[in-house]
Amino acid sequence: MSRLRDLLNVAWAGLTARKTRTLLIMLGPIVGVAAMVGAVGLTESAKGDLKAKLSQLGTTLIEADAGGTFGQQNPTFPSDAVARTTAIPTVAAAAAVAQLSGIVALPSAGSKDYYDAFPVPVQAADLALPQVLQVPMIDGRWLDQADETTGTRAAVIGAGLAQQYGYLPGELRSIRLNNIDYGVVGVLGRVELEPGLDNAVFISETAAKNDFLTNGDPTTVYIRAKPGHTRATADALPTAINLGGPESVSTKVPSDALAASAQADKTLQQTALFAGLLALAVGGLGIANVMSISVIQRSSEIGIRRAVGHTRSKIASQFLLEALFVGVLGGLLGAVLGTGIVYFISHLAKWVVVMDYRRMPVWIGLAVGASVIAGLWPSIKAARLEPLATLRLG
Repeated sequence: MSRLRDLLNVAWAGLTARKTRTLLIMLGPIVGVAAMVGAVGLTESAKGDLKAKLSQLGTTLIEADAGGTFGQQNPTFPSDAVARTTAIPTVAAAAAVAQLSGIVALPSAGSKDYYDAFPVPVQAADLALPQVLQVPMIDGRWLDQADETTGTRAAVIGAGLAQQYGYLPGELRSIRLNNIDYGVVGVLGRVELEPGLDNAVFISETAAKNDFLTNGDPTTVYIRAKPGHTRATADALPTAINLGGPESVSTKVPSDALAASAQADKTLQQTALFAGLLALAVGGLGIANVMSISVIQRSSEIGIRRAVGHTRSKIASQFLLEALFVGVLGGLLGAVLGTGIVYFISHLAKWVVVMDYRRMPVWIGLAVGASVIAGLWPSIKAARLEPLATLRLG
């Protein structure tokens, strides 16, 4: 036991006597392990945030859009598209919007040129739209039956548009639609599954017909399917809306895009893991190179130890233990660095941190294995030196 302790002390002393060199050869294991820990931690945290979003938003929202055969330039659905949709047994609720074209929405005087170039979408919306989207109002109210019945010039704006306009909660504000003033009565919360609605203006169908002479036919229908029936409902919608006719109906499930994002994160994780393994391999070559040079620089030390009776195996063990220490310390520091990166970036992105600490020994073990393998040749090289040969090298 005392011999092992002495050997460990000698190996440790060999590393601490040359701190800069030791730090440089530790960079490979540090970077490699940090990259692998960071890759897994960040992608798992992003995936955890995605799962939380899907759990909150649900995966039952379906969007149906009118295809070109319903009209020429501005295709629309039949006026009773919502009624046809809700006739499907697996549909829980539905609401339609009609995209109004040729309308310039101005929040203030003097901004016409900008909003002519970058128009704000204006939509005539069903009263049930927030319930179907499952999005709350963050200020004021949504359009109500009185607005629909009387054609009141009331408007609701999306959260992104409210931010762009500099809208303050509770503020009495109007918005001009083609030189007609509408009072802003509320702000709809952010629609995570359909971000385009965040920058839209919503008015009642009656107001759209009275002021802009539209026929009120919807261009998009949003559907909430019953749990577990999303895909079947999406497949049934085209037939239910066009009643088997040639008209085109395109459907999509917005949550599928989030699921695809998770798959992209998986690919990114695999790429980063490969980069981490590559860093370990390059770091291993660096360890082998630096330790080989170290053998030459420490030839006098090796010669003296051989002259006083140290065997070849002890000399080899010393250098192999130095490589082992480099792997262990580099792996531990890399794990700490990678974990810190995961927590820091997750804090900035407002993700819930998801770390699989059970994998840490694997990453550290890879760093130790790479370091020990890299230290084999320098160890053998040091063990082969003869006392007389070290005088020539020294």
